[in-house]
Amino acid sequence: MSTTEQRVAIVTGAARGIGAATAVRLAAEGRAVAVLDLDEAACKDTVETITAAGGKAVAIGCDVSDAAQVEAAVERVASLLGAPTVLVNNAGVLRDNLLFKMSENDWDTVMNVHLRGAFLMSKACQKYMVEAKFGRIVNLSSSSALGNRGQANYSAAKAGLQGLTKTLAIELGKFGVTANAVAPGFIATEMTAQTAARVGMGFEDFQAAAATQIPVARVGRPDDVANAIAFFTGEAAGFVSGQVMYVAGGPLN
Repeated sequence: MSTTEQRVAIVTGAARGIGAATAVRLAAEGRAVAVLDLDEAACKDTVETITAAGGKAVAIGCDVSDAAQVEAAVERVASLLGAPTVLVNNAGVLRDNLLFKMSENDWDTVMNVHLRGAFLMSKACQKYMVEAKFGRIVNLSSSSALGNRGQANYSAAKAGLQGLTKTLAIELGKFGVTANAVAPGFIATEMTAQTAARVGMGFEDFQAAAATQIPVARVGRPDDVANAIAFFTGEAAGFVSGQVMYVAGGPLN
């Protein structure tokens, strides 16, 4: 089967950053793409970029931590585009703080969006994948899964996504469904700009400082992550499952 044969992909958190770059890349690979984000209107630019290049995309508003909204969104994708057999769980938020300052709401919000959201989206989409005997799930983890100061919630959620990924790979493999994770290092996005602001640095200085610690001597771009995701979602990656790929410009200790 050609890698350009159209399949339906859902990318969460796709209004900007890594999610937007991934949606555009998957559309270029021949997928029809559901651009999903909390604010449907915010997805307009991503959808227009895809359609202007001749691709097919729709904007879908959804809070991925809300089970009812997830079910409704996935059913809407199926009715508008067809059965979703590619899922990229990218939606995420930051609520960074040191442990003694971190509120329960800070913890719950991050866990709900990253971990509960990936669980709900995967559960809603897997029935379509099982029926099609083909599926690709890619979860966005992070180098912060290895631990990062001020990110107890985010680090725990991203480490949890790696465990979820491996378990999905074990449970769904016999149905032709693979599950993998991509764990970015420093990627220049609005989210990392928020981190720079939290530590009181200008974003350019923050990126320059980060680049000195990266073997390839630059920070990452959203397209760097989208390239890895595109590999995992491809037809040729059917024997690769349960893996975590760090996209970080070098090895992590």
